Amino acid sequence: MSIQYISDSKGKTAGVFIPISEWNKLKAKYKVIEDDHIEIPEWQKIEVRKRIQNTNTEDYLSWEQVEKELRIDK
Repeated sequence: MSIQYISDSKGKTAGVFIPISEWNKLKAKYKVIEDDHIEIPEWQKIEVRKRIQNTNTEDYLSWEQVEKELRIDK
């Protein structure tokens, strides 16, 4: 299996990339893996909506700011 590890800006492993062909093989082998339909609980939807309503848009970064910060990290 050709797995790639994804690291954050500090070099800490933050995720794993599995090629889709490998993912499909795993799904076929282990029937418990289902990504076609994920049901989000209603309580979680309500909580996310509350957080969005209570978010101050001034706390958001513009794309230009994000891009600038990403370039600084490299």
